[in-house]
Amino acid sequence: MTFETPPDRTGAPTTVTEQPGRFVIEVDGRPVGLADFDDRGGSRVFPHTEVLPEYQGRGLATILVAEALRSTRAAGLRIVPTCWMVAEFIDRHPEYADITDPG
Repeated sequence: MTFETPPDRTGAPTTVTEQPGRFVIEVDGRPVGLADFDDRGGSRVFPHTEVLPEYQGRGLATILVAEALRSTRAAGLRIVPTCWMVAEFIDRHPEYADITDPG
């Protein structure tokens, strides 16, 4: 499933695609980052998130994690943020606290 997402800080168009075991963010059709996940029972564990170094600082990780968590909520799953990036996003967005379990 592909989600239309806001442009990055440079105004470049982005999309996020949910693939088996990961969400991938693309800029102008080029994959530049990912958030890995593992579904375990009623939880989705996020162990790793990354954005290519040359694309860092453009807000892409925020766009990627936001979409991954929206999708997780829509799927009725709980979030287990073992990745520091996902954990920090949740700290800044307490609207996900109700579906978050400790990592």
